[in-house]
Amino acid sequence: MSASPTPTRSLEGARILIVGASGGLGRPLAAALTARGAHLALAGRDPNRFGDLGVDASRAFAFDLADPGAAQPLIAAAAEALGGLEGVICCAGAVAFGPLDEIPIDVLQEIVAVDLVGPLVLAGAAISVLARGGFVLNISGIVAEIPTAGLVSYSAAKAGVSAGFRALAREVRPRGISVIDARPPHTETGLAGRPLHGEPPKMRPGLDPGVVAKRLVRAIEFDERDVPASAFTP
Repeated sequence: MSASPTPTRSLEGARILIVGASGGLGRPLAAALTARGAHLALAGRDPNRFGDLGVDASRAFAFDLADPGAAQPLIAAAAEALGGLEGVICCAGAVAFGPLDEIPIDVLQEIVAVDLVGPLVLAGAAISVLARGGFVLNISGIVAEIPTAGLVSYSAAKAGVSAGFRALAREVRPRGISVIDARPPHTETGLAGRPLHGEPPKMRPGLDPGVVAKRLVRAIEFDERDVPASAFTP
């Protein structure tokens, strides 16, 4: 029997910020990273929802991904609270359903702000403080690979951020920083039940968020820079 491969990155003692930590994917991801020995700071619109995740108030931050001016202060605050940063994860997002000509302009702008501009600004702030061996991970999702009717704004934003993160990975490779773009299939995070506009169509059951979280942890440990939807199939 062959030996199991050895991870290229240890998470024991790693100091990691999770944005969107109270969401359907952020919570199991926080649990999985904690089980690996990581030390976490958590950020989201309502830090009061972090109470059961084992992080004290000094490492819980209110943060709106749609506010581009908030990224730099968040990174600085998280780094100060943890004594440095080895990784930043963004698993927050927004979605809207319906034909493009029925999507209000303000909703379209918020989708772009949260799903495209926000993660890029966050990544830019993160790489300014990460040392060699650090990483940034963003969840773009399967719509970046398969643009979907009724999800035009969401598909466009996610495809854009996916392309941006893959380009950024090449840009910062000489600095020894990993940039990971993950595109999991539909996952039961609850996001579809909180649309900015419209009603979700009937969909097949999605993946278990706990399973997706474990796969993302593996991607971090083995320094996988590109994690397509096919990587999440059993």
